[in-house]
Amino acid sequence: MAIQPMPHEKGLDNTVHVLKEGYSYILNRRKKFQSDVFETHLLGQKAICMGGEAAAELFYDTSKFKRAGAAPKRVQKTLLGEKGVQTLDGKAHLHRKEMFMSLMSPQRLDQMNDMLKKHWEAAVEKWAEQEETVLYHEAQKVLFRAACEWAGVPFEEKEVAELAADLGKMIETPTEIGPAHWMGRHDRNQTEKWIENLIEQVRDKELSPPEGTALAVFSWHRDLEGNLLDTHTAAVEVLNIIRPIVAIAIYINFTALAVHEYPAAKEKLTDGDPKQLQAFVQEVRRFYPFFPFQGAIVKKDFTWQGYEFEEGTLTILDIYGTNHDPALWEYPEVFNPERFIDWKESPFSFIPQGGGDFLGGHRCAGEWLTIKVMNTCLDYLANRMEYEVPPQDLSYDLDEMPSVPHSEMVLKSVRMKNE
Repeated sequence: MAIQPMPHEKGLDNTVHVLKEGYSYILNRRKKFQSDVFETHLLGQKAICMGGEAAAELFYDTSKFKRAGAAPKRVQKTLLGEKGVQTLDGKAHLHRKEMFMSLMSPQRLDQMNDMLKKHWEAAVEKWAEQEETVLYHEAQKVLFRAACEWAGVPFEEKEVAELAADLGKMIETPTEIGPAHWMGRHDRNQTEKWIENLIEQVRDKELSPPEGTALAVFSWHRDLEGNLLDTHTAAVEVLNIIRPIVAIAIYINFTALAVHEYPAAKEKLTDGDPKQLQAFVQEVRRFYPFFPFQGAIVKKDFTWQGYEFEEGTLTILDIYGTNHDPALWEYPEVFNPERFIDWKESPFSFIPQGGGDFLGGHRCAGEWLTIKVMNTCLDYLANRMEYEVPPQDLSYDLDEMPSVPHSEMVLKSVRMKNE
């Protein structure tokens, strides 16, 4: 195929447009250029943006792209942490990823589910005594308790609200500017110190977390040279278990919104049919915003569909836009769980938490856990709880990353059914 010029967005640097348009930035230009790939300048450097199934398959080809150097420092200092699994490539990445996947056995996922149910039901008892419940923040606390118990991380109940909020700030502040962003950095630093102290206690035999938990496994994990991870890196990886679980509060907020706004879809959930619950959860993950995009660096020069990719070029995959691509999804702007009832799975067309292979690639290690947690929370919200949704601002903006309903889902008169 002959080399052809790549569609190009004008401007010396278009980072401001990313901040203004958020999740829609790449998709808007894919529509404008009538192309799944275009060139722009972001963060002071040339960048290639792309989306769609074929682009996702290319992006997750580890022979063509690497992750080292792709995540901006502001993202590492808030969301990801430094030297974590997301920044690794090759054998080092595979070795570290195996450690994460070892925690995701069916038995361990079932344990997490049991812990979640216990903490959720205990929380509902408290919510029943409140005039109103702001679901987003309350869900963060529930998920924090369950995540720490599952990860073998001890905590004091009096610290839950603050620690859950700190983890929330890591998720909410990567794209913020000024004091809000610096607060996210501060909260990560403080939380890393907390986990580092626990890891030191484990290594000094002062603390014995249950075998097979994240704190136990990561405290004693050795790299390819046989060395224990330095305390900071081990802490980052423990947080790479707890933080993403707390982040599921975003999905829970949108799950509650969907239950409220789509009563016909909710009606199909009333008998607790696992197939219907799963379809609803998958449509929440497809329809609502979560990850906007993901970055990588070109490893060596290559040509794809007539376009040249030069070594060292930042390349960004459109996560949100691929999940709303009309070439892949019929009526993508319509919430329709039925599309997932007989859906034939694809590792590259449906990528809310990344695409490709779990072990060898960069698909999120916690995706199975996310889906299981969401199924359980959906069953409570649709079938096991009673509550009112008072008038409030349930809109959300795609220029906010991450995005949640503006009111963060206020519930009233919350209680378990059949009390």
